[in-house]
Amino acid sequence: MTPGIRPLIAGNWKMNGTLASALRLAEALRSAAMSATPELLVCPPFLHFQPVAAALLGSTIALGGQDCHHAASGAHTGDIAAAMLRDVGASHVILGHSERRSDHGETSAMVRRKCEAALAAGLVPVVCVGETEAERDADQAEAVVARQLLDSLPPGFATAGGIVAYEPVWAIGTGRTPSEAEVAAMHGMIRNTVVQAHGDGGRATRLLYGGSVKPGNAAGLLALPDVDGALVGGASLVAEDFLAIARAVPAG
Repeated sequence: MTPGIRPLIAGNWKMNGTLASALRLAEALRSAAMSATPELLVCPPFLHFQPVAAALLGSTIALGGQDCHHAASGAHTGDIAAAMLRDVGASHVILGHSERRSDHGETSAMVRRKCEAALAAGLVPVVCVGETEAERDADQAEAVVARQLLDSLPPGFATAGGIVAYEPVWAIGTGRTPSEAEVAAMHGMIRNTVVQAHGDGGRATRLLYGGSVKPGNAAGLLALPDVDGALVGGASLVAEDFLAIARAVPAG
């Protein structure tokens, strides 16, 4: 953890669940959520967003979208504008997730435009970066992630409280994670890159680790320097697992 930064445990529910299961999950989290450290954030599917928001109303759990369009409005069938998310209670939005980059061909330039839109709408962007297994095997992991950061984060990102989530593509949903030493090295590089590009504000930028985070490995990952929380996928769909990860955040 980084001294002085409040940790964040974020749950990306992705394209999972029914309305009934989403509400059960929200109610379970609401009843057990912590009011102090860490901050909790959940990002349900768009279709379930408003019912989940209603279920969590008055709780300390923040809500985020899983993506937004770069335009404020217009003829973009199936897309969601950042202002629309803000209007229904979102405070955050995930951008540039590797599944968006691969499944939808999103480039870092596109992520940057979405990030600008999110900031303009008053949302906190959670920008995802990460290398493939081939890129890591070729010793290109840090170079790839540094380039994604430089191309994805617009001016004002750090001072507006933007968040970076490092998710090695080969670890997402596979049950595999980098070694703690590899995570620490990457997060150190990310911190340095953000500070160099965005000034001292980057020292307070929250850096999350994501990629097969679960109760069994959370404590070790969250104790690493410059790891200020986690972006959790599959384990966020089980209230007990998500809360166990939150409880693994080191005290102080």
